[in-house]
Amino acid sequence: MGMFDQIKEAMQMRAESKRIEAEVKKISAEYSNGGITVVAKGDMTIERIAIAPEAYEEVVKGKPQRFETMLFNTVNGALKRAREATQQMVMKQMQGAGGLFGK
Repeated sequence: MGMFDQIKEAMQMRAESKRIEAEVKKISAEYSNGGITVVAKGDMTIERIAIAPEAYEEVVKGKPQRFETMLFNTVNGALKRAREATQQMVMKQMQGAGGLFGK
């Protein structure tokens, strides 16, 4: 393989990587627990947190640690689902391309 072919292949790999990255950003995973709902994106950012009035009751009852634990677990649950969805999508994309970036 000549140098031109290597450069061409590297450019194709970079384009495929950017395409996969764009697809990952589209992934959205939701997780709910105890009146708290979190939506995480495929790039491991949090898109939305919604807290129902019943979730605040723990704080009102003097149990803020319980609320914090529920929030912590819900955020981690959403991130886990987003990570799993991202891994599945990337594997599917790579298999569909015949392996690592079409090779």
